[in-house]
Amino acid sequence: MENRKNFFHLHLISDSTGETLISAGRAAAVQFQHSNPIEHVYPLVRNRRQADAVLQSIDKEPGIVLYTIVDPELADFIDRRCIEIGVPSVNVLEPIIGTFQAYLGPLARRRVGAQHVMNADYFARIEALNYTMDHDDGQMAEDYDQADVVLVGISRTSKTPTSIYLANRGIKTANIPIVPDSPLPESLLAAKGPLIVGLIATSDRISQVRGHRELGTVSGFDPSDYTDRASIAEELKYARSLCARHNWPVIDVTRRSIEETAAAIIALRAKPR
Repeated sequence: MENRKNFFHLHLISDSTGETLISAGRAAAVQFQHSNPIEHVYPLVRNRRQADAVLQSIDKEPGIVLYTIVDPELADFIDRRCIEIGVPSVNVLEPIIGTFQAYLGPLARRRVGAQHVMNADYFARIEALNYTMDHDDGQMAEDYDQADVVLVGISRTSKTPTSIYLANRGIKTANIPIVPDSPLPESLLAAKGPLIVGLIATSDRISQVRGHRELGTVSGFDPSDYTDRASIAEELKYARSLCARHNWPVIDVTRRSIEETAAAIIALRAKPR
């Protein structure tokens, strides 16, 4: 039987950047494996004129409407218009704010985009991102002791995307490739501050990912060695032994998303070392 998927329109309206909605919408949509969302993201919607233009677009392509609108009058306007159009709508923040109010008491005032305010946490994230980009793939090895986390692993174990995700959480992250017969920097081995974590995956997974990468422009590059499962198994054996020798924790990323890998690293940071 042919595996066909249905498509539906998912409209995401936000008075800020829409990041919260995108995450919530995708987390819900992925539970319905036979239906794929066509996402329409409308950020920075802060008045009726903007909302009305969005709702006219929704009327032309009806679907599910999720929104994060702090202004209760604007939220009510969107709700009423969605009822008129005949589409379901959910104010994603309202149940959460209601729970907070029940526990903490009434809000003093509602603030649009408050999570993006340029406070100390914001600048810490920017600093972490700058550090992480400067220390990608073994660059600037002289100051690894300034890192919060250092990821080590053979090629194609998701070191870079995991590093960037952690940086967006304010965690300064460096990553270093493990290459057999190529020693790691002395500055890493001498570092006392960072949590050093090894990332691994199965030979099959790494071979598959490497096979999708275009590396034909490198002089002397042999793609057969790069994707050969036996060669990869030897690389992984070396990486495991290296981590065991230095007592570095190891995370298998084969079946983990970047977010899940990052969560596991954050949990390791919370443990005594």
